[in-house]
Amino acid sequence: MEPTATFFSGFQLNDLWFLAQAAWRTLVISVLSISVGTLLGIIFGWMLYEGKLWATLTLAPILDAFRSVPLLIQLVLFFNFAPIIGLNLDPFMSGLVILSIYCAALVANVARGGMQAVELSMRRAARSLGMSYWQDLRYVVLPIGGRAVFPSWVGVALGVMKDSALVSVLGYVELLRASQILTTRTQEPLLILAIVGLFYFALSYPVSRYAASLEKRWAS
Repeated sequence: MEPTATFFSGFQLNDLWFLAQAAWRTLVISVLSISVGTLLGIIFGWMLYEGKLWATLTLAPILDAFRSVPLLIQLVLFFNFAPIIGLNLDPFMSGLVILSIYCAALVANVARGGMQAVELSMRRAARSLGMSYWQDLRYVVLPIGGRAVFPSWVGVALGVMKDSALVSVLGYVELLRASQILTTRTQEPLLILAIVGLFYFALSYPVSRYAASLEKRWAS
């Protein structure tokens, strides 16, 4: 059951709790979609990296479509057409599906770039030491390539977290939707948007700082 705001004039403490709950829902859908999207993106990136003809002719155009079509259109189309094919999904699940696929489409290019960044000589050296293809991929390609494109992945993750605000068009009460509800009632848009901005900053800043510390640790 979605929480509702108590109707009164002016911004009060209960409204701050209402926004905090919305921030938690933003965090939940963001973490889940980034996690699923990253896993799928690595798999898709590996398929594109291998350069198989079927992947180039089928998978690449599909991923290009998800990267090119505005996310808002994807959300609305999927939410309205899913029941036609028998998928009765609520706004949360619909948003999670599309955000995950959208994230996967972005991560696929990042993952492929990371794999291509690993020099062929290093892979040959690994194979000459007796590593199998999968051992080479696990212990050489993914660790080295992952570090090379880690900053790009962080940018994608933060972008998906902010893009999760678009799920509000489906009726999912996350930060943006909560701010619209409170603004309509209290008529204090500047105050509410400032608080929402602080919530987004509180969600994003730890991620960027931790990512920066990891990069420094790897560089030392």
